[in-house]
Amino acid sequence: MSNPGVPSLLGRIAGAVSGAIGRARPELAGADPLVRRSEHADFQSNAALALSKRARARPADLAGELSAALGGESLISSVELSGPGFLNITAAADAVWAQVAARLADPRLGVGVPERGRRIVVDYSSPNVAKEMHVGHLRTTIIGDSLARVLGFLGGEVIRQNHLGDWGTQFGMLIQYLEEHPGAAWHQDELSGTDSAVSVLDELYRAARGKFDTDPEFADRARQRVVALQSGEAGTLARWREIVAESEKVFRALYDRLGVLLVPGDSVGESFYNPMLADVLAELVAAGVAVESDGALVIFSEEVTGPDGNPVPLMVRKTDGGYGYDTTDLATIRHRLHDLKADRLLYVTDYRQSLHFRLIFEAARRMGWLTDAAEATHVSYGTVLGPDGRPFKTRAGGTVRLSDLLDEAVARARAVVAEKDPELDEADLDRIAEQAGIGAVKYADLSTSRVKDYTFDTDRMVSFTGNTGVYLQYAHTRIRSILRKAGDPEATVDPTIPLETAERALALELDAYGTTLAEVGETLEPHRLCGYLYALARDFTTFYEACPVLKAEEPVRGNRLALCRLTARTLANGLGLLGISAPERM
Repeated sequence: MSNPGVPSLLGRIAGAVSGAIGRARPELAGADPLVRRSEHADFQSNAALALSKRARARPADLAGELSAALGGESLISSVELSGPGFLNITAAADAVWAQVAARLADPRLGVGVPERGRRIVVDYSSPNVAKEMHVGHLRTTIIGDSLARVLGFLGGEVIRQNHLGDWGTQFGMLIQYLEEHPGAAWHQDELSGTDSAVSVLDELYRAARGKFDTDPEFADRARQRVVALQSGEAGTLARWREIVAESEKVFRALYDRLGVLLVPGDSVGESFYNPMLADVLAELVAAGVAVESDGALVIFSEEVTGPDGNPVPLMVRKTDGGYGYDTTDLATIRHRLHDLKADRLLYVTDYRQSLHFRLIFEAARRMGWLTDAAEATHVSYGTVLGPDGRPFKTRAGGTVRLSDLLDEAVARARAVVAEKDPELDEADLDRIAEQAGIGAVKYADLSTSRVKDYTFDTDRMVSFTGNTGVYLQYAHTRIRSILRKAGDPEATVDPTIPLETAERALALELDAYGTTLAEVGETLEPHRLCGYLYALARDFTTFYEACPVLKAEEPVRGNRLALCRLTARTLANGLGLLGISAPERM
């Protein structure tokens, strides 16, 4: 049975209004109470407007009946009629303080586990072996990792999958080139400076490709090497494993720097599915889903047509007998549903693959692999743009390495932090700059609606003001500083103390944390969590400016310290679910 956590005030108020509807008009029992947060009161219900026709009453009259039926609710201090039939509802002060106390006492901040019982595969990052990770890997890695964190915190059994590009004819070319150039240094421990194994392997592959295109004899040897690799010849397979292992070292270092959860055990590359392809193909043919077309085997969509009006095909076997990404992705979804027993599949890739995954999901449904008991979602996202508003490129027009992007952000953060606090020693400055720079990059990505493009602007990202990761990190350090000055006491809440306006606003924002996380889990939109944390930090600033904490007398001081402690814990937890550190000092 799922742990509901601490029920939110919004949910409890909605329950009270629902009960009032049933008491006032039994025929309307069970109707949506339509309660939401409001600028005019703590909460507002629009139920009277929505139900007036069914009740055959004027909205204002029905609102009056509901207001009367809410009388005596200890949860509510006042109900005011507004406009054509709105109910403006103010929660009782003791109920608000009770929520603060309950969330503060809960190690999970009152957040429930709505995803408990679900097995969720999150497919993200997916770099190519022997190639540099670049700006194109930024969003899949950061968005996918945040979703894995949130869904895991919400109780889901999350299986992270890093679908490496580790198979194909390019490895035959590269291995043959390495065999013929034994002096080439490409192992990580042979390199120094800014070189990495994957950058050197990438250059060696380009050289191999050039030789393949110009030297027919080398091309023949490379093709033979592909056959040796695919047939499992020991020497070739050993060299391939070396290349994969060296690439994994570089990816691991970058994931560690980004604070990403992916570990080598999460890597399940294309090579893993290669032995399954023939069986998958046989299943598709036996079911009549895959058919022959011009010497190839294809699956013609029953849902999508192209510009010519003909069904769009998935190519499951090429005319030369080879397999491509379509076949591998069909084997992948079959494996995740049949063998991993997943009931929720998330593929975090850019929007340009939307059609591809639509066709993959359709084929899986037609095969009976993907049923109503499971859900498959393409979690698409927009493009990272440069200052010119175009896809981010180097000045020379090349692809920007992800490591260079992070270096730039950390360097800019270092300058900003040094200017703000010139007294910091070098070690602290380096540590804070790394936390702030990496956090800034991740937050800039996650705070943008994932379906939209965004501009990579380091100056804006590392600002201490505005909706930035640095602002939230700094807000956390400010609260921790207040708590240290107070002796970091275990705060207790006195629910009989009246609520100041700023205290009420902060407490109600804190109470919305669990609801916000549940929405992120459902919509797969991390920017909702970013928006919540930014609003929380701003509400705290307003509270701290209006309500003295350290100089307040008890028991007011204790209640305000409780708000500080709960805000700090919520910010730290929320930043953690975004994969961003919450430093104690900054």
